[in-house]
Amino acid sequence: MTSPNNRPLGVAAIGYAFMGRAHSNAWRSVANHFDVPAYEQKVLVGRDAQAVAAAAAKYGWSESATDWREVIARDDIDIVDICAPGWLHAEIATAALAAGKHVLVEKPLANTMDESAAMVTAAQSARELGVRSMVGFNYRRIPALALARKLIADGGLGTIRQVRASYLQDWLSDPEAPMTWRLRKETAGSGALGDIASHAVDQVQHLLGDTVTAVSGKLHTFTSQRPGPEGPEPVTVDDAAWATLEMAGGAVASVDVSRVALGQKNALRVEVYGTDGALTFNLENPNELFYLNGTEPIEVQGFRRILVTEPEHPYLSGWWPQGHVIGWEHSFTHQIRDFLLNIADGTDPSPSFEEGLGVQQVLAAIEESSAAGGATIKLAEPANANSTPLHTS
Repeated sequence: MTSPNNRPLGVAAIGYAFMGRAHSNAWRSVANHFDVPAYEQKVLVGRDAQAVAAAAAKYGWSESATDWREVIARDDIDIVDICAPGWLHAEIATAALAAGKHVLVEKPLANTMDESAAMVTAAQSARELGVRSMVGFNYRRIPALALARKLIADGGLGTIRQVRASYLQDWLSDPEAPMTWRLRKETAGSGALGDIASHAVDQVQHLLGDTVTAVSGKLHTFTSQRPGPEGPEPVTVDDAAWATLEMAGGAVASVDVSRVALGQKNALRVEVYGTDGALTFNLENPNELFYLNGTEPIEVQGFRRILVTEPEHPYLSGWWPQGHVIGWEHSFTHQIRDFLLNIADGTDPSPSFEEGLGVQQVLAAIEESSAAGGATIKLAEPANANSTPLHTS
């Protein structure tokens, strides 16, 4: 598919730091490995003119700009990829959708429930006009986790009873680590809860194809102030979070996340236990999935290592010969691939903004539970866990 003017789709990315760099790498590589609609990396947007110009040249963008409003008004821009901090998501996304641009926005969907709901409304209105939108939970596109979802959906684990999802990092374990925007509630919305628990909650719902109906949880801030440019500043978000999630299908999930777990660098671990089998995964070994078939004779039962690098595995047909591993960054490439294919075939991407709002509902309930001393909070409307298949082949 090309643009309405029969030219390649014009892409603008907003933000050039960590996520902007990851997304730029995906835009630069996806057409080398997958058959996708023609597109062009038109413009990279950032606040610092000199810095964003340097990033644009380095990351493969044709030009740079400092005013995102001017960029989304351009006729040669068809897709807006929002990699800016969460407090900017709602304003940029709703404006881009109103301008008729397809929108990909990094997780979490927004910093507040009101902002998230406004984004869903904008996405629904735009969808009626053929404008697509997606929230970037890129870990859905890790081949091993995509395979795990397929095994669960195909009944390989029987009835799911219990899930454990943890996401542990240690980049804030040093109490003298400097203050950043991620540690201020007004810019980040929340701490480990919104940043990494959002991934864990999305994985629980996505892998099971199920929805969270009730939660109990606790948030904690271990370091209450950190060095700022003008002296100590208060930390106004959480360092760690714990939660128990009750699922509509009867399973129970535990979630724990931390930015102060010394020795853990980027350890998203998922364990799924059913009546007939079990699965385990660790993001620090992203090509490996461990599977136990509980229907085998007890004397040969045990977790077996699946090296997820075969062409028959999700997404792997576009990469290297079997046994040649891929990494963290490839999940973003797969995400861009799927988004472009959705635009081309006129289908709704997943995770949708509604699914992003569903995750936000769960996070808000965990925060409410923590404030109420760990009380169980029932979700007024069960969080949306869209089961739309991904373009994994």
